[in-house]
Amino acid sequence: MAVKATFDVEESEIKLGRAPVAGIDEAGRGPWAGPVVAAAVILDPRAIPEGVADSKALDHAMRESLYARIVATSVVGVGIADVDRIDRDNILNATLWAMSEAVAALAVRPRLALVDGNRMPHLPCEARTLIKGDALCLSIAAASIVAKVTRDRLMVGLAASWPAYGFDRHKGYGTPEHRSALERHGATPLHRRSFRPVQLALGLGV
Repeated sequence: MAVKATFDVEESEIKLGRAPVAGIDEAGRGPWAGPVVAAAVILDPRAIPEGVADSKALDHAMRESLYARIVATSVVGVGIADVDRIDRDNILNATLWAMSEAVAALAVRPRLALVDGNRMPHLPCEARTLIKGDALCLSIAAASIVAKVTRDRLMVGLAASWPAYGFDRHKGYGTPEHRSALERHGATPLHRRSFRPVQLALGLGV
């Protein structure tokens, strides 16, 4: 049985005087195209939307519904690292930068940040990393939903400018459709040229 995300970690930290507590997660580290998006969310303990879970475990309709409820009841910040930054700094550093930007965008500065994964961004507050935090911790799960929905919407919008690539369907991930479009039409300004699959598709690999 899958473990259900809880508010236990946040409650313990709040009791220790570390409120507000923010959860941080990202979406889009793996795709061949588009930005990486990070979100920071401070949930209201009295108004946590029912059904919050790791965004990967939710379908599109549920993510959209929960996104609206999270934004309506929580303090939310978003950071976006564009393709130029990804290619210049590498995807890990671009992701950590986006996480820092998401926290900076919060209307309230957290006392503690809970970060999905095992790498720590530079933050103006105390922070802890949590492996698989998006599946265990409701604040991180909420951040995963905000990041995923924000990025998906961006990719759908960008698809209108590049209709031959199917960004609205695969969101920049490395699907057969995406590889075929790359081989037929070449790279767009949205493509991460530092990524090996993009280099290979463009005939730049050895």
